[in-house]
Amino acid sequence: MKKLTLTIVSGLLYAGLPAAAQTLADPTRPPAAFDVSRPEGAADGLPRLQSVLIAPRSGGRHVAVIDGETVRLGDSFRGARVARMTQNEVELVRGRERQVLRLDAAADAVAGMTRAAQ
Repeated sequence: MKKLTLTIVSGLLYAGLPAAAQTLADPTRPPAAFDVSRPEGAADGLPRLQSVLIAPRSGGRHVAVIDGETVRLGDSFRGARVARMTQNEVELVRGRERQVLRLDAAADAVAGMTRAAQ
């Protein structure tokens, strides 16, 4: 009985300790040096369009991923309304200001980097 009580008390003491789990790095994520869409030290603060999914049927769902956040047509993203989506563009509207995000911006940078390396 004494051993059981000791085991329970020990368990309760350990349960109160905070878990010190270490954050694991994503092994599939390329190194920062290869992220040409966000050069190291860039502080432009501009959002980056990462993907656009448009349902093939008329009136289907329009979804985009901007800086890791999923948004739908008509949603708000950092105070701007998602006004328009095409296969490779998303238009954000904030008052009279319009901003068009393009998917091909990163692809163009990669192509330029590849040509420069040749």
